[in-house]
Amino acid sequence: MYHFFVTPAQIADGYAVITGQDVNHIRNVLRMKPGEKVGIRDGISRNYVCELETMEADEIRAKILSEEADSSELPSRLYLFQGLPKSDKMDLIIQKAVELGVYEVIPVATRRAVVKLDKKKEDAKLRRWNAIAESAAKQSGRMMIPEVSGVVSFSEAVKRAEKMNLALIPYELAEGMAETKRVLSKVRPGMDVAIFIGPEGGFDVEEVEEAKSAGVAPITLGRRILRTETAGLTALSILMFQLED
Repeated sequence: MYHFFVTPAQIADGYAVITGQDVNHIRNVLRMKPGEKVGIRDGISRNYVCELETMEADEIRAKILSEEADSSELPSRLYLFQGLPKSDKMDLIIQKAVELGVYEVIPVATRRAVVKLDKKKEDAKLRRWNAIAESAAKQSGRMMIPEVSGVVSFSEAVKRAEKMNLALIPYELAEGMAETKRVLSKVRPGMDVAIFIGPEGGFDVEEVEEAKSAGVAPITLGRRILRTETAGLTALSILMFQLED
């Protein structure tokens, strides 16, 4: 069964109203017909099985057949502060991070990042990245579509992370695994958790010191050196495993 997202305002009187790009996708790509069933999620906590009823050029009305609460989201919000990587690695990072339960992906311009985005390039990238996040959310059965925000500086990222319950930065000079396990044991349901991941060249020493002075905890992800597209997904996997019921 195909799944689509609507807002709670699009659920009323026993119907879900689908608008936007999904209308064209349903009508012209999937070539679905009235009477076929789809899954609808309200982006918060409700999941609906619906039957397509009327299919206009700009909206589709689907009759709600059943409704249930969904618990597919993690009980904590995980924020991935990702140093801008080269080529199209960000596409993979976003796709897999969404599958693993990330709440938001924040691209970060770091000192060692090779990629530099002007406003025009950034806007185009953000459209692509958010489309990837939406597709991954649908595929993985998420109840909400994680946002990929605009690019921020490292200092801006640290200031934002200061407001969260816990912030982590994998770093090759961090203390051993015992200390990392102690830090990770602090993660509890209901917390906002930030994860900082550097680009291919890693973080500059001054960036790490800036993060540490703001309360960001250095951790290790093991004795092996991980690529930037692997490190964030490893950290998210560990947190997902710890937070799942």
